[in-house]
Amino acid sequence: MEIRISHEDELPSAAARLLTHASNERIFLFEGEMGAGKTTFIKSICQQLGSEESVSSPTYSLVNEYDYPAGKIYHFDFFRINNDNEALDIGFEEYLASGHYCFIEWPEKVRRLWPLHYAKVRLKTEGNEGRIINVQLV
Repeated sequence: MEIRISHEDELPSAAARLLTHASNERIFLFEGEMGAGKTTFIKSICQQLGSEESVSSPTYSLVNEYDYPAGKIYHFDFFRINNDNEALDIGFEEYLASGHYCFIEWPEKVRRLWPLHYAKVRLKTEGNEGRIINVQLV
């Protein structure tokens, strides 16, 4: 599936489309260059799920936890991770097995730890505010 947006105001609609398309999936891998809008899109997805918490990048903590009406959302940012062991040390596999939403930025840093099934979300910039969002269910 491909979603094209021309302005940030369209993110809620894009987030709703993503959640509908990947309705049974709870693990999402977000790929894209620095500044592609991964965290901003995750914030919109969390809002679509009903979370009222402030969503921010867990660049230094590696994982942030948010509540939403049906449970928990775990938001990972592995940009600064050095190896798989750092992810394992924070209990990454347990998070993945929890059945809760897991949104993972920079997943290529922990490629050997990916589960069998997930939604891969690739963001690319297009113009000043535009984005192309490609979603692949694996």
